Amino acid sequence: MERMMFKKMRSRIIKDFMDMLILSESRRVPISGYDVVALIHKKYNVLVSSGTVYSTLYSLERNGLIRGNLVGRGRVYRLTDDGEKIVQAFSKVTKKVQLLLISILAVPNE
Repeated sequence: MERMMFKKMRSRIIKDFMDMLILSESRRVPISGYDVVALIHKKYNVLVSSGTVYSTLYSLERNGLIRGNLVGRGRVYRLTDDGEKIVQAFSKVTKKVQLLLISILAVPNE
């Protein structure tokens, strides 16, 4: 039961933080939608739909946080200056986010 619950929580967290995952990864290297799906599966053992990934990519692009360019038959995304600012800001509050998750998930003493 615990294993199944952990698997569901891991998947939920990945989907909820997919935008930050994409921004962080595109900070290092240009990334395609396929790359995002493969990265999440390889690193976190979670299968996400391409629709979810591309929806997130399009939203990030609309908000000016990444910029897509055609490379061959695919589209590759790079972090913009505004996206870099978001990643830096998120890096500064990461510890607070961790503490928030711990407090949310803490089981009260019975």
